[in-house]
Amino acid sequence: MARTKSSNKWLQRHVKDPFVRKARAEGYRSRAAYKLIEINTRERLLVPGARVVDLGAAPGGWSQVAAQKVAPGGKVIAVDLLEIAPMSGVTVLRGDCREPGIQAQLIEALGGQKADVVLSDLSPNISGIASADQARAAELVRMAIAFCESQLKPGGSFLVKVFQGEEFANVLKKMKRVFREVRTFKPSASREESRETYLLARGLKGLPN
Repeated sequence: MARTKSSNKWLQRHVKDPFVRKARAEGYRSRAAYKLIEINTRERLLVPGARVVDLGAAPGGWSQVAAQKVAPGGKVIAVDLLEIAPMSGVTVLRGDCREPGIQAQLIEALGGQKADVVLSDLSPNISGIASADQARAAELVRMAIAFCESQLKPGGSFLVKVFQGEEFANVLKKMKRVFREVRTFKPSASREESRETYLLARGLKGLPN
């Protein structure tokens, strides 16, 4: 199948992208790894011994970073509908994080404890219709928030990708209801033309176990 003009432009930009080249040189599975590295350097989100769940983890760039940062003694569980090749220090679960079977596997992988940190770099399949794409992305954020409410420990932290648009204010409002502190980040590895940004929420509200 012949490539479209837009796909050719994307491929040319991808090949020239300095973060793509850096990821290949340093052994990361995606350029997204540098977004998490930058935020973690500033915020010390990932610490040795922490239990981390990475939602929408494929191909695994964030999980790689998390595994490095929480060692020794930490745990990283990567969850995605897509297949993820095995990674050192990471437990991979293939499926929907809302499914009871996946949640049971997750609880087992966490040793019956709740996560200290939930990461979500989830994105919808892009249709090109801005309003529809933003609505789908916002729904994924709400799903990830609901996951935090059941699987993140009280006081825990949550890093999630969101998209600027009509739904952003509602997503931010929801985050502030669930967490004590919410901050916005635009990492340097996030392309300037992209509407994506990241919300770091700390202090999940709720009574201690």
